[in-house]
Amino acid sequence: MSDLQIRNLRLEEISIAIDWAAAEGWNPGLRDAACFAIPDAKGFFVGEIDGEPVATVSCVNYDDRFAFLGFYIVRAGFRGRGHGLRIWNAAIAHAGSRVIGLDGVVAQQDNYRKSGFQLAYANIRYGGTIAAPPKAPADVVALDAIPFALVEADDTTVFPAPRAAFLHAWINTPGHVGRALLRDGKLAAWGVIRPCRTGHKIGPLVADNRAAADAILQALLANSGSSEIVLDIPAVNRDAIAVAESLGLKPTFETARMYTGAVPSLRLDRVFGVTSFELG
Repeated sequence: MSDLQIRNLRLEEISIAIDWAAAEGWNPGLRDAACFAIPDAKGFFVGEIDGEPVATVSCVNYDDRFAFLGFYIVRAGFRGRGHGLRIWNAAIAHAGSRVIGLDGVVAQQDNYRKSGFQLAYANIRYGGTIAAPPKAPADVVALDAIPFALVEADDTTVFPAPRAAFLHAWINTPGHVGRALLRDGKLAAWGVIRPCRTGHKIGPLVADNRAAADAILQALLANSGSSEIVLDIPAVNRDAIAVAESLGLKPTFETARMYTGAVPSLRLDRVFGVTSFELG
């Protein structure tokens, strides 16, 4: 058997991992690749045999304390040969001493524990086809119309590391639509909807309470048309689940959010939609 050769994916090759994720049914966004490369262009890996890609993984270093692992895929026909473990170890090494987060399939929790990951909570994917409301709430504005510093500061309550460059790209990428709700000059809620291989995904969706989250959702849906909608929610946020259920969305998938080291202290009560299972 030829040896597995592991190297970084070049920027233009990150679409390989995204295409494989689509084939696995993860339904990535149409323009995810350019945004995903921004936090850490060297955080994407491919394993090749005789020049043929057979495995991928990402481990994106956001800063000197936190990284997030995703795109851990070994192609069918090459599984069970140790290739996954080798490329996994390369990703873990890239993170160094950082705390690493991941959203893994529930069935693989025991394997992740062997690498030092511990369960923090579950994330649940809700999906379904819904009709767009006739118009957006009057007090919701375009996300790119408010000072970006407000978004950047608010994001620190729900994400373990600074990610300003990524968020700026995520908000402003063509096809992505962002909306915000200001109350008394403060950012009460904000979110982004993006087109995917099928339908649209909403994430992040951050709000002080259910009413604010509802307002942003209605505004985002008004811009999407009648469509299949996906919303990934921390299972510990019961208000977020109530919002999804009120739209008629149903659970379709569950992940285990796990971390090495200390679990970050985050305002999960404000997370009504996870940005991405691949990058957190």
